Amino acid sequence: MTEHVESLFSHPLLPLANADDAELTCATAFPRIAAADGRASVVHVIEKAGGAPDKAGVEQREEVADELFDIARRAANDAGIELKTDLRFATDVGDAILEAAREVDATAIVFTPRGGRSWWDLFSGAVREELIRHSDRPVVVLPADGADEDGET
Repeated sequence: MTEHVESLFSHPLLPLANADDAELTCATAFPRIAAADGRASVVHVIEKAGGAPDKAGVEQREEVADELFDIARRAANDAGIELKTDLRFATDVGDAILEAAREVDATAIVFTPRGGRSWWDLFSGAVREELIRHSDRPVVVLPADGADEDGET
């Protein structure tokens, strides 16, 4: 009997950090998702300070999320894939990403290296630990076209 193995790209979750990240992540991942005849979910987590004043107003941060989701929707339309968006507010970004992946039953959590500094440097040690050590599904880091080995574009 042949067992069906689902592609990592049949329904990945893509966390989006900012506009540049959304452009790069979608441009890199969506062709792979389309080739797998898949669909995508994207999540943006607004980090809450947990009692301390937040870094920016909620309305301002929601506007940023809308911009990221617009970028993702345009890229999904261009790639011909179905897209679901998810905005979360959390004090633990890594946990929020993992929860989002579970809720949509994502086949993988997919990133591209972030511009500027190394991808790993943009996440605190706690977020790295949560994503890599506690994920119940694969975590995939895709090479970014045009990124050098330091993650700069």
